[in-house]
Amino acid sequence: MSNLSIIIIAFLAGAAGAFLTIQLAPSVPDQETAPVLKILSTAEQDALNLPFAEGIQVGNIIYLSGQIGALPGTMALVPGGVQAETRQTLENVKASLDRYGSSMERVIKCTVFMADMADWPAMNEVYVEMFAGHRPARSAFGAAGVALDGAVEIECIALAGQAGS
Repeated sequence: MSNLSIIIIAFLAGAAGAFLTIQLAPSVPDQETAPVLKILSTAEQDALNLPFAEGIQVGNIIYLSGQIGALPGTMALVPGGVQAETRQTLENVKASLDRYGSSMERVIKCTVFMADMADWPAMNEVYVEMFAGHRPARSAFGAAGVALDGAVEIECIALAGQAGS
């Protein structure tokens, strides 16, 4: 589809008029310029029969689904409470990013969902340690519940590729 054009006639004081052409982007991108949507999933993830992908990559952005503190390949939360779950959650995020060619250093935004906001300091202690000096943008919400009755769920958005690429 080619760019659309419209013509606006502007009447200026003392002048007969002027023509201004504004180029508008098409409402549907050309197939050759549209970003490619890539579903990110593994056989292990698919075996869990969850109703969502592990993540989606659009262009150079990776959108990970929320991760919880489940042991990889299972629906079982790690024992030990919010700090153990936060650590496992972020280990799961790290493994997903590594699998799809990114890293924790490429995370640009996280959203944290907590079953109990009173656990904020304990979660934050592990969060800061796991990001090792990198500080992505972050939002956090208290939730009425987290999957599997967990304490925390974290979703992340990251740049694809490795730092410096």
